[in-house]
Amino acid sequence: MEGVEIEDKQEEIIGKQLYDYQQEDLKQIFERFETSPANYKLLYQLPTGGGKTVIFSEIARRFIAQKNKKVLILTHRIELCRQTSTMLNVFDVNNKVINSQVKELPDADQYMAFVAMVETLNNRLNEKKIDLSEVGLVIVDEAHHNSFRKLFKFFDHTFMLGVTATPLSSNIKLPMKDTYQELIVGSSIASLIKKGFLSKATIYSYDVGLGTLKVGINGDYTVSSSEELYTSDDMRSKLLYAYEQRAKGKKTLIFNNGINTSKYVYETFRAKGYDVRHLDNSHSKKERLEILTWFKNTPNAILSSVSILTTGFDEPTIETIVINRATRSLTLYFQMIGRGSRVLENKKTFDVIDLGNNAARFGLWDSEIDWQKIFRSPTQFLESLISDDEIERRFRYVMPTELREMFSKSEEVLFDINAAYDHTLITREKSSTVIDKAIAQHKKIILENTEDLMEALSLIRLLKYDIEDRIRRYCYCICNSTRNYKEWAIDDYTSRLKKEVMRAL
Repeated sequence: MEGVEIEDKQEEIIGKQLYDYQQEDLKQIFERFETSPANYKLLYQLPTGGGKTVIFSEIARRFIAQKNKKVLILTHRIELCRQTSTMLNVFDVNNKVINSQVKELPDADQYMAFVAMVETLNNRLNEKKIDLSEVGLVIVDEAHHNSFRKLFKFFDHTFMLGVTATPLSSNIKLPMKDTYQELIVGSSIASLIKKGFLSKATIYSYDVGLGTLKVGINGDYTVSSSEELYTSDDMRSKLLYAYEQRAKGKKTLIFNNGINTSKYVYETFRAKGYDVRHLDNSHSKKERLEILTWFKNTPNAILSSVSILTTGFDEPTIETIVINRATRSLTLYFQMIGRGSRVLENKKTFDVIDLGNNAARFGLWDSEIDWQKIFRSPTQFLESLISDDEIERRFRYVMPTELREMFSKSEEVLFDINAAYDHTLITREKSSTVIDKAIAQHKKIILENTEDLMEALSLIRLLKYDIEDRIRRYCYCICNSTRNYKEWAIDDYTSRLKKEVMRAL
């Protein structure tokens, strides 16, 4: 295990017979080979888990057999080079990896396919150390990355096939429609789930205030602002709460935005006695192998990571994905969730814990999405994304089933802050009466379900997120959502509720 496994060997390709949906996509692609100019640039979209490495390996095999021309496959990570080379070998495509140790290609005539890292190949071509003029097809893996563009000038007269799960450029200033002339859309996530090729995701979203996050020049939230938010005691507490509520005892992969955050997460779970490890790109190859082997073989393992496992990593036994970060990257959103989508005989579903309002921003993972529209009008798509403020305004707290059972003697446990505030506008009462009524309602349901003071105080602690939700809504009503005010209001609400309950008992 290299830390990255073959994305989908499909039982050694089942005698190299591809699935029906893969065969249909291949048919469309080869039609373009026959009907389009030799320098045509075609983009192909297929969801993570759909077997894109399998497909473009078969494309390479058929293209070589039919055209008697060589194929070059470009990747942006060394692990993906190894993965691709291994898959080509499965398809009996004799290939050579052009890595940093390869300075020249004196044996080029012995190979019909080459796999190369972008930077390495760019250096060799600029130095004129390598001649790839016989290449008839260039396949670009993870084509949404823009680092590949620097190589295109060397292949002006070559057919270019980009492959990606998300045809949305990593740089909005360099849209993919300016590079590729056409997009072929493969099967949707929903259809692959229905056919049994992907597991179905159940997403649990928890309200997270993202007001302190800053957007960087790459269009996503900065690591520094993310670290400040996600290393806070409140967020670590929310993460632990969500895990224990939804994922306890399940193999769990956690994605963070920042090494410090991941280390804090590791320490948080370790302090509670959980079997947890941390992994980032500073780990050596040996360390990475050891950690991922442990993760593979440990049923209840928790692995806290930083971006490193978003592509090319395959561990089908993952039961829960935790997105402990916010992102404005649609690609990253799909990649993170996709790590849990592999199917096993006894695994047809998996859970996603979303702690970054990501599902509200992009929609559910298996929702239908118009990739053609995104390809043609990426700016319009990005501008249509709902703002963080609006997401938080729309968020509706739902009391977990386990907690609701503790209030089984109460007919109603919810309190509509917005309706109560609207009532004050009609009656001209002070807005603060909304909080008075909310506290009174919490007191009521606590007293309905216990006569024991210690148990009552325990229930108040369990109502933490309900209290936070009420204060958040109240702050929107009175147009005061500063962080300091919210924190004070939550503390004051909790303190008053405790006093009221203690007086009653």
